[in-house]
Amino acid sequence: MATNLQIAERRVASLNPATGVVLREFDCAGEIEVQDAVARARAAQTGWAEMGVRRRIAVIREFQRKLYARKSEVAAVITREAGKPLAEALVTEVLVVLDAARFLIDNAWGLLRDEPVPHGNLVTKLKSGWLVREPHGVLGIISPWNYPFSIPATETLAALVAGNAVVLKPSELTPMVALELASLLHAAGVPEAVFQVVVGEGAAGAALIHSSIDKLVFTGSVATGKRIAAAAAERLLPVVLELGGKDPMLVLDDADVDVASSAAVWGAFVNAGQACLSVERCYVHRSLYESFAQACAEKTRKLRVGNGMAPHTDVGPMIRERQVRIVEAHVEDAKARGARVLAGGTRLPELGENFYAPTVLADVTHEMRIMREETFGPVLPVMACEDDDEAVRLANDSEYGLAGSVWTRDRKRGESLARRIHAGTVMVNDVVSCFGISEAPHGGVKASGIGRTHGRFGLDEMVRVKYLDTDRMPGMKKVWWHGYGESFTRQMEGFLDMQFAGGLGTRLRGALRAAGVFRRKQL
Repeated sequence: MATNLQIAERRVASLNPATGVVLREFDCAGEIEVQDAVARARAAQTGWAEMGVRRRIAVIREFQRKLYARKSEVAAVITREAGKPLAEALVTEVLVVLDAARFLIDNAWGLLRDEPVPHGNLVTKLKSGWLVREPHGVLGIISPWNYPFSIPATETLAALVAGNAVVLKPSELTPMVALELASLLHAAGVPEAVFQVVVGEGAAGAALIHSSIDKLVFTGSVATGKRIAAAAAERLLPVVLELGGKDPMLVLDDADVDVASSAAVWGAFVNAGQACLSVERCYVHRSLYESFAQACAEKTRKLRVGNGMAPHTDVGPMIRERQVRIVEAHVEDAKARGARVLAGGTRLPELGENFYAPTVLADVTHEMRIMREETFGPVLPVMACEDDDEAVRLANDSEYGLAGSVWTRDRKRGESLARRIHAGTVMVNDVVSCFGISEAPHGGVKASGIGRTHGRFGLDEMVRVKYLDTDRMPGMKKVWWHGYGESFTRQMEGFLDMQFAGGLGTRLRGALRAAGVFRRKQL
């Protein structure tokens, strides 16, 4: 009990990463508070599920309406707490959530309703089968700081429309954004117990994992994801894990250098590079290598770095100084191993302790940390390759497999190479934006995690599928019940011949032998 009280007495501070100003302080939820939240959610979930899909869709529609009305206010909260430019808060967060709501409004009824299952087996044609999708119950969501609105909101909306209750543990760095989400949902008609936010550090997340939740959705680091998977395995708790990436960008010899370099700069520096879908490795055909790298450097030097609330800011601060240190260490390691700094490569202390200059590195190799570890900062490493095969080999030479991109003027060539890249998503002639396509599943392979969010597959993660079987002739004994005997075995061989043999004669003989099945004496 003393441990619980100690956890509850801890406090976390929400800071503006651009200014260092404390926005608000919060008490950390302890184990007892988390368990109480889950208990309240469970008590309220049944009534929420019994409302039916159509009424829940109506709530999602009202949420969408209220979010649209407050889009600028919500974006400002995101920018103040997470640091990203206001334009990015609108486009990569608010817009994504509005569209996720649109997808569910348009599709949830069709995707969640009972689905008939056709039967191909001759015997089972006497049955009616249905797939019934039921909510898990109470879902726990642990969300990160880099997209503090769009990530938990898209997951929460899918969970709620499916009939679940949700307990959200946001990052301790961005709790105010999570509370904005709660305010919008409650105002739209979601009961307070059906969606709750528990603020806290890692201990609160651990308490949620060990509570009586029915499924967990986690977005975060590989190391934490592995610990969560191990803890979940103890009681077979189902999980969805999105664990980051080291996304490759392949620039082929026929690519448009101007377009591809602009994409690389945006893909590497959107949200100051703090995105799991960031361009973190760029492989360029040697014939374009120098011109591409110089184009990236020139465009990078033109980026305006500053407070995200300033209207002309292109790149904001990083979330905390400890994240800056990781980026700095990766760049210094690359420089020590022979990489050239074409732009940036330094902190910007005149702006604040969390600012790092957008950086372009050339002549990088896979021996450098910058090409092996997730940097999660404003760095674009560019490496030359000889041909398509080498580009694919290098792209797949990573423990991660979240997303990637291929750049070419030949769409079929690009799609062919995309199929060879080991990733959950591969884009041809675009980067990052796949997260904003509500119909597209989001998730990775290898160390990038398991499961999917978004779209129909993300909605499938929010339900348990039950097969419901009804016999059309309940008064008839089934032919496969007891009372076997030698003749029944021969008759069953005939039945198999009738249904599966290739020759007409064999099928006819099988049908005659099988006919005796219906005349035998059964128990």
